[in-house]
Amino acid sequence: MPDIIVMFFILGLVAGLLRSDLAIPKATYDTLSLLLMLTIGLKGGIALHGNVSWSLVPQMLVVISLGALIPLSLFPILRKLIGLSIANSASIAAHYGSVSAGTFAVALAYAETNQLAVGAEVTLYLVLLELPAIIVGLLLFRRLSQDTSSQVSMKALWHEALTNKSVILLVGGVFIGLMYGEQQGAQVTGLLTSSFKVVLALFLLEMGITAAQTLRPMPFKYWKLAIFALTVPFILGTLGVFVGAALGLTLGSIVVLASIMASASYIAAPAAIKASIKEADIGLAMLSSLGLTFPLNVVIGIGIYHQIALWHLA
Repeated sequence: MPDIIVMFFILGLVAGLLRSDLAIPKATYDTLSLLLMLTIGLKGGIALHGNVSWSLVPQMLVVISLGALIPLSLFPILRKLIGLSIANSASIAAHYGSVSAGTFAVALAYAETNQLAVGAEVTLYLVLLELPAIIVGLLLFRRLSQDTSSQVSMKALWHEALTNKSVILLVGGVFIGLMYGEQQGAQVTGLLTSSFKVVLALFLLEMGITAAQTLRPMPFKYWKLAIFALTVPFILGTLGVFVGAALGLTLGSIVVLASIMASASYIAAPAAIKASIKEADIGLAMLSSLGLTFPLNVVIGIGIYHQIALWHLA
């Protein structure tokens, strides 16, 4: 059976497709997302406490490079094969080069449930993959569209990318966890980390409802984009397995890296791209990233990346 956490997503998805009146109040969803980002950061920081070394630097550089290379690789596919405009190609390439914090959280929970060893550095991967793809997406748009109207927005883009609430909470959580470790901050961090799966389950319930909304009515005219959204994750996830194995990561870390490489952003990237590429259809990006790729990953993708990793390491 699927992990019980995934069942909450499926429940929300079914409720949304059936047009149920089930809804998570916006204030509650905002609180859940804040708690989730902060807890992910804390868990990563606590794991890093006493384990920081220069050996992490090469890994970080590889991850940053992937964040830039993925949108560069996907852009020509979206432009030539899918037939999207320059603006939408750059937008969706940036979304897929960036990452889904929700997918990361599910992958982390999956690793814990299956007792897979996860390295302390995986939370840093989440942060480092987020930013380069957004910047590369904007630069692709500017270069190929010869757009000059957005030249003044580069500073604003960097500000948006570096100070959005997800990045602030993730990075802040990492530093707090790194400073205090598991014991010193236990009165606060213990409550947050112990309730991680409950918060994640409720967050996924809302994600299921939202994903269903992007699929109503079923957008059959975007069938090429749908194929892209349902196949590219497996290519990127497999690449993530190979990269993780080459870096000498533990099995759990490989699964998490593969999962986030296979994911697409639906929080940070939409906000940044919407502000910087006015011509981009953010609804189209949300359809592919949240409506198709996110369900694919949380329901079957993470388990498949786990199996690919086992085969590769055997």
